[in-house]
Amino acid sequence: MAVLLRLPTSVSEARECLAEGAVPVGGATLVWATWQRDGFPELAMSLRDVPEANAVGRRTVGGAVVLRRMDDRVPDVLRLAAGTVGTGAVRRTATVGGNLVGSALRCLLPPALVLDARATVLEPEGVRETDLAEVVAKRPVLLSLSWREPIACAYRKLDAVAGGPPPLVVTSAVHDDDRLRVAVRDGYETLSADTAYTNGPEQTLATLRATAFAQLPAEAWHVVHTQVTNLLRSRPTP
Repeated sequence: MAVLLRLPTSVSEARECLAEGAVPVGGATLVWATWQRDGFPELAMSLRDVPEANAVGRRTVGGAVVLRRMDDRVPDVLRLAAGTVGTGAVRRTATVGGNLVGSALRCLLPPALVLDARATVLEPEGVRETDLAEVVAKRPVLLSLSWREPIACAYRKLDAVAGGPPPLVVTSAVHDDDRLRVAVRDGYETLSADTAYTNGPEQTLATLRATAFAQLPAEAWHVVHTQVTNLLRSRPTP
């Protein structure tokens, strides 16, 4: 069955496509196998020609931006995460929206959490802003992400074991509101927490350990401990 792919060039056109029942696709790296198994939709839609969905900057990135475009214009924690997704071929087609909304791994979710990102989503009724929790739970059409630029940030992804669970990912960022935000992907679950960091690394880590991170295994906590300690000691001072 042939799929009619609509390529709107504005937000208003994209809204009309959704109202007509168009199924949103990013780079189709995730949906293609599902369509082959379950059947193809009659109408699909890509945001690749919508300007708001293609912006890249220090404080924003569009949902249609392919991962290969995540360069030094975005914070390091987001750039490094995008650079570890799949192969070069995947990164040339997979999009920010597809990774956050459609992927089970959501490799961009931990860095988005530590950046305290907000999502702008597209619906047939219009455009609105929401948090990442709703993006994960309801899987709306992601138009863009925006955040406040951090003072400093860090990213680490451990090596994967062939045939094993997804590799551990640890991300962190310090912000000008004196808050440290940390997010960890352990298996398929992502945990996040934030705390004031002005009392020094040890007190900050003790506070973090009493949050949802209490359930982290010792090896994962060791990675968090090392990263946070190094980040706080190396952050720029006023």
